[in-house]
Amino acid sequence: MKNDDKASISLKKIICISILFIFIMTVVVSATNVKINNVKIVLASGYEMNVLSGKKKVSEILDENHIILLEDEKVTPDLESELSDNNTIKITKKIDEEIALPEVIENSSEVNVEQILASYDDIVEKIVVEKVKIPYETITKNVASGSGAKQDKIVQYGVDGLKEVTYKVKYQNEKEIEKKEISSKIIRKPVDKIVEVRNKQQVISRGGVATRYAGKWSYTDAELDLICAITAQECSSSYEGALAVITCACNRAESSRWKHNGTDPLSQYKAKNQFCYSIDNYWRRRLNGNYPDRVKQAVIDALNGKRNHNYLSFRAAGYANGVNIGGNVYFNAM
Repeated sequence: MKNDDKASISLKKIICISILFIFIMTVVVSATNVKINNVKIVLASGYEMNVLSGKKKVSEILDENHIILLEDEKVTPDLESELSDNNTIKITKKIDEEIALPEVIENSSEVNVEQILASYDDIVEKIVVEKVKIPYETITKNVASGSGAKQDKIVQYGVDGLKEVTYKVKYQNEKEIEKKEISSKIIRKPVDKIVEVRNKQQVISRGGVATRYAGKWSYTDAELDLICAITAQECSSSYEGALAVITCACNRAESSRWKHNGTDPLSQYKAKNQFCYSIDNYWRRRLNGNYPDRVKQAVIDALNGKRNHNYLSFRAAGYANGVNIGGNVYFNAM
């Protein structure tokens, strides 16, 4: 190799080494000028994490560590501030309602109470009318005689009353702060539940024991619920419609033509291929009180002797000729 070639290679090496040295020195100088801080970040959950960062601004440090502030969270110091002396960033949950007091007027030695109250939203007053249930009472009477077998039977089913109550309600910041009753009006009086302790007089039902007393049928609470469920499945659109259904069962129970199906309404309901009880199971979803109050009231009234027709049969409207009550057509008079 010629001397000129060797000299050229040596010169290139020197230049490369010099450039590398300058680059290293630049990086060292830059790193020296950037202060690296050990920052503690406390999350809203209470979890603490320590990170190294050359950033000073709170928002930049959070971005650098992929921490996103949620809508219900706040950070201390705030996002636009720089790190405090303790190098700590704390994220907490916002309280439900932060009430900011008015700024104190400069050079004022006292805070005026009226100024503070003026900072709150105005109090809004409204008249509100609500319907409130009036619970019925249970009365027990002993009408039994002698020493024979006795039983408790419901002779009158209890029905809750209803009253309309008018209140004066005050709101502040859309929250109720005061509620006073100013008047009330009874829409429907409650009907007491009357239970009699008496000698047994039974009418055997296909589903249990129904008691007939003074022209009224009495069932257990479970049996009454079943009767209401069946009635509601047949018709629940109106009181008159429900009363017509249970009236049909009561008429059959009192008719010599239908006594082979039983001598009480529940037995008639359970007779094969007559009412929905033996035709489908849709009535089951109405058990446990899943029917309108008007249906229960109609059933109770019918068991206590009320009727609204004298027919023994019915079908859905459009399938027979007769009297339409609540969407069912009644025919075949007693």
